[in-house]
Amino acid sequence: MRITITDVHKRYGDVVALDGPSFEVPSGSTFGVLGTNGAGKTTLFKLLVGHDSPDAGRIEVGGLDVETAGHRVRERVGYMPEHSGFPSRMTGREVLSVHARIRGLADRRERIAECLELVGLPDAADRAVSGYSNGMARRLGLASVLLSRPPVLVLDEPTAGLDPRGVAAFHRIIERIDRDTEATVVISSHVLSEIERLCDDVAILQDGRLRETGSIDELRQETAGHVTVVCQPADDRAALLEAVQGRGDVTDTGDAIEIACERAAAFDLVAALGERRDLVDGFEVREPGLEAAFHEALADDTDLEEVPA
Repeated sequence: MRITITDVHKRYGDVVALDGPSFEVPSGSTFGVLGTNGAGKTTLFKLLVGHDSPDAGRIEVGGLDVETAGHRVRERVGYMPEHSGFPSRMTGREVLSVHARIRGLADRRERIAECLELVGLPDAADRAVSGYSNGMARRLGLASVLLSRPPVLVLDEPTAGLDPRGVAAFHRIIERIDRDTEATVVISSHVLSEIERLCDDVAILQDGRLRETGSIDELRQETAGHVTVVCQPADDRAALLEAVQGRGDVTDTGDAIEIACERAAAFDLVAALGERRDLVDGFEVREPGLEAAFHEALADDTDLEEVPA
């Protein structure tokens, strides 16, 4: 189900949360929304699910205007906010039963069993939520959203605060939804690698404005003129650092020495390194990824301190 966002504006007092972004989320895609803190991601999601109204502009889900369609949009969109909680004494199954009754689902038992299986909680379904880990609680939240099988899922920072195992489990669920259903999934995240792994397309917001949008492959190609040469130093790290000065933007990460440079310059650098095996144990050339596209999209900004991790 396609989502269309057209010149949306939203202000809270003196704070401009959204300043006219316009873009389209293709039907059936997994779409990422990136941005630094205060970029407008959560505000956009609240408007998208009808929890607030834009001051100007229009958001459509499957051709319905979110501002005027009311419950018809909420029937189409499942929303998982960044922070959500459940009564601690209830079991996971009881939580889902309440959500199923609110939605008026006739086949509640079947839907609950299906969603518990999908998110990997069938064995914990009859345990009190108070005993759930953070990752289990997040997966229960996703199960509650999936009960009505909505054609659109909106997930705001779904893996924030999870440990690596919890993140990996959540990623597998999203990948299964993408593979086995026709749902349109919209995800916001600070984690560039997460968006790069899960999403087909992306929008980059900054200060409420749209800075870039398109497929991840397209954004990579826009930065394809640059590559990063990653060197593993031999014994004399200082000598290697001196040898690569002037070859590009040099960064000592602790594990390796990275030189970001134009593709043409990389050929000369690699040739020079090949002749200095006394300085280098090994090296590789990395193509630009989403991180490079993100930095380029925000290149006009002077303060990039809150870059996603």
